[in-house]
Amino acid sequence: MGSNSISESFKKNPLNLSNIIPLDFEKVPTLPVSHTWTLTTDPPSVDPFAHEPLPVIDLNDPQAVTLIGHACEKWGVFQVTNHDIPISLLNEIEYHSRRLFALPAQRKLLAVRSHDGLTGYGLARISTFFPKLMWFEGFSIMGSLMEHASRLWPHDHTNFCNVMEDYQKEMKDLTERIIEQMFKSLGLAQDDVKWFKPRNGHCEPQAMLQLNSYPVCPDPRHAMGLAPHTDSSLVTLLYQSSISSGLQVLRDNIEWVPVHPIDGALVVNAGDLMHIISNGRFKSALHRAVVNKTHHRISIAYFYGPPRDIKISPSVKLIDHDHPILYRPVTWKEYLDAKATHFNKALEFIRHDVLVANTCNQS
Repeated sequence: MGSNSISESFKKNPLNLSNIIPLDFEKVPTLPVSHTWTLTTDPPSVDPFAHEPLPVIDLNDPQAVTLIGHACEKWGVFQVTNHDIPISLLNEIEYHSRRLFALPAQRKLLAVRSHDGLTGYGLARISTFFPKLMWFEGFSIMGSLMEHASRLWPHDHTNFCNVMEDYQKEMKDLTERIIEQMFKSLGLAQDDVKWFKPRNGHCEPQAMLQLNSYPVCPDPRHAMGLAPHTDSSLVTLLYQSSISSGLQVLRDNIEWVPVHPIDGALVVNAGDLMHIISNGRFKSALHRAVVNKTHHRISIAYFYGPPRDIKISPSVKLIDHDHPILYRPVTWKEYLDAKATHFNKALEFIRHDVLVANTCNQS
């Protein structure tokens, strides 16, 4: 695999081993202190059915572009149906994800990712920003995964690799279809985002697949599956198992709203880079995952980003006297580096007015 934004950033910002290796969840009857969170000051979780529900958009709806625009402005996240991803493929990737995470801990550790690596088994990279560990294990995939998969199943890994490859191809096509609709809702044409949907194989977009596992937890009230964060991508597509709910989105900085699974639907998150392109018009939703004591929850996230050397910046069409430019141009690697240092304050770090102020102060 050639050099890319994610690999370059991960090598520049390596993790300590303690932030890579998950707990052996099968051998922990009670919640350890290392995983016990204090959530007393946390915004409350609410029943979404008692308020305005999270948008569910039929991609075949003639009003889909308008609905997507409204959902991105209000929520930054929505669910899509009629997306043309075969249900059989969704079932297959969930099956193979469960098969992977059901392996004994020592077997999974044979495929643990390196401290500066991309592919393999381990904790979420955001673990380093929190004093407590998360009730989570994951398997990241970027580029070839044959080496890691063969460590898990020396004689039976081909089908796993094929399913992961097929899924990524389908996700790429669907993500680009949704991004195109997002751009249309902003009034942007192909000439406004010339790097998007490249031709002739040049300036290919970058993507990463993340398999997420949230094991049954002995005390879910004091544990965290995945701590609050925004995605650094342009767009993230998430498949969540219909067995149990866990994903929550922070609405208006007031309350956590559950994103309940809908059979066959996919969750779409506008990422930080899409927030930048829209000059702040589209939200980059702060979200988290909670755990439960009865069901092992699985989700699969597909992160889509721009080509390696493309500078992402607010579209000139979205800048005027009433909407001044908010952010300076950044490549995905530059933004990932900022996120590795400033985490959820990375957007503030690249604000245009901060850059101007710093330039004036140095003059």
